[in-house]
Amino acid sequence: MSTLTTVLVANRGEIACRVMRTAKAMGLTTVAVHSAVDRDARHSREADIRVDLGGSKANESYLKIDKLIAAAQASGAQAIHPGYGFLSENAGFARAIEAAGLIFLGPPASAIDAMGSKSAAKALMETAGVPLVPGYHGTEQDLDTFRAACERIGYPVLLKATAGGGGKGMKVVEDVSQLAEALASAQREALSSFGNGQMLVEKYLLKPRHVEIQVFADQHGHCLYLNERDCSIQRRHQKVVEEAPAPGLSVAQRKAMGEAAVRAAQAIGYVGAGTVEFLLDARGEFFFMEMNTRLQVEHPVTEAITGLDLVAWQIRVAQGEALPITQEQVPLIGHAIEVRLYAEDPANDFLPATGHLALYRESAPGPGRRVDSGVEQGDNVSPFYDPMLGKLIAWGEDREQARLRLLGMLDEFAVGGLKTNLGFLRRIIGHPAFAAAELDTGFIPRYQDELLPVAGALSDEFWQAAGSAFMQSLPAGDGPWADNRGFRAGLPAEVSLHLSCNGQDRLVTLTADAARLQGEQLVIEHQGVRRSHLAVRNGHEVFLRWDGEMQGVSLFDPIAAVEANQSHQGGLTAPMNGSIVRVLVDVGQTVEAGTQLVVLEAMKMEHSIRAPQAGVVKALFCQEGEMVAEGCALVELETAD
Repeated sequence: MSTLTTVLVANRGEIACRVMRTAKAMGLTTVAVHSAVDRDARHSREADIRVDLGGSKANESYLKIDKLIAAAQASGAQAIHPGYGFLSENAGFARAIEAAGLIFLGPPASAIDAMGSKSAAKALMETAGVPLVPGYHGTEQDLDTFRAACERIGYPVLLKATAGGGGKGMKVVEDVSQLAEALASAQREALSSFGNGQMLVEKYLLKPRHVEIQVFADQHGHCLYLNERDCSIQRRHQKVVEEAPAPGLSVAQRKAMGEAAVRAAQAIGYVGAGTVEFLLDARGEFFFMEMNTRLQVEHPVTEAITGLDLVAWQIRVAQGEALPITQEQVPLIGHAIEVRLYAEDPANDFLPATGHLALYRESAPGPGRRVDSGVEQGDNVSPFYDPMLGKLIAWGEDREQARLRLLGMLDEFAVGGLKTNLGFLRRIIGHPAFAAAELDTGFIPRYQDELLPVAGALSDEFWQAAGSAFMQSLPAGDGPWADNRGFRAGLPAEVSLHLSCNGQDRLVTLTADAARLQGEQLVIEHQGVRRSHLAVRNGHEVFLRWDGEMQGVSLFDPIAAVEANQSHQGGLTAPMNGSIVRVLVDVGQTVEAGTQLVVLEAMKMEHSIRAPQAGVVKALFCQEGEMVAEGCALVELETAD
């Protein structure tokens, strides 16, 4: 085998950046691949060599095996790292890499075959005597088969893509009336994300914990487990918070789950990094869920408590090196917590957000602080891929120190220009139940009112602060406020301006005793107490941090407001950029409130556009396969009355 000098990363975003960081530290040349829309993405900018795959959607670029192999050969790469998602658990990809004489930085194709299918993995575990959640994992995929299986298992049930992960192709079904629509939607999502629409169904357990074991195996028959992670806090079956070790897990439980995970890996001749996922119930019993034959999104918390670099291990093991430590030597030092930062709107059912990152400021580096991200200020977030911007990871000597350190990081982080879940994450980590480690997969729904408070009218204090920040950040000589020296010098001048923020507007009158802008900090003093708020100007907009959220403030445009209001009257618009995958109604059709009208696919997830009230479809402005922009009219509905 020739000496490895160049690695191609067959992925994008933060995982591509993270893999390249280790590869460069090992003295390797890095190769990035990118779609047409990712030409100037961060992972492309950071690579030593970049190869254009063309296309926009994943199935035109990052899922094209022949293009990826050709990119490796053209760039001189001897190895390919798949990252996670896309083709990372595709046995055909692993075989194609090996057939081309290249090194696949992942497990053997046979192991991916055995565990890459959730159905096959469950059958294998059942033979091995590992406890399974009741379910159906067969090959028959028609609606009648699933209906019969669900009746046998008992509702609620969970539909899952057998080749999937990351919450894609996964639906909870509460009763038989929801089954047909949920199954069809899950199959489409799975086909779009993984190229495989095969589904399984299992009993949906109440209040389980999601605990997973990180395993690692070399080519010499050695396999060990690197402790565990708790990934119970999820939304839409996608992990939001992960931590290691799992709070409250006993030494005996860790050993039992770890040894079971190692047996599972050894049974299929596993090599490299993998994760065996379990559901842990309140009685301490665990049930095999699936094995992910790849590096996990949450691997940094394992790295934090062990001091190991798992990507470096992947590269060394793939070249034939033995694992450098034994099971008894695996460290477990302190505690680590990770949160996933997404471009999405928590107040609107976590709808993915697209657009321009006008402001992007990461937390300051320091001991126990880590940020893995795939974007920088000025980048665009497209509708074609997963909406995760990055991950914040905090380590501490104990869980509380890690939690407080993570809170500090979240308080420093700033994103403006599109919606994110930053404030939502801050509320989770700061919640008393999280501080008490009261964790299960129902955490977010249980505390929804506190984690997702209904947005009310912005306060008078906010508008005064926003006005001060807007005025004092204006460049000298800018527009109608060119002569604002009296205001800035503290003289008794008054300035009035009409501001807009987050769909609200207010006429604000400022006087000389308003807050003062010092650099990018708006300092407000009240009754001898000073507080600072981040305030950053970007063109005609000011981003002001208020109550943990970044608010974009601009001058109110009454004409634009009227036009926006008129464009929405009687119409149903696209909530974000995306592709129309199904149009389910015809012009003239009578529909009831809640009827599914159009299915929009964006960021590998399906979003249903439903009738807000009963009515008649007056016009359709979209067709299947068409790309639409946020705010674009899709359906015009005439109310029944």
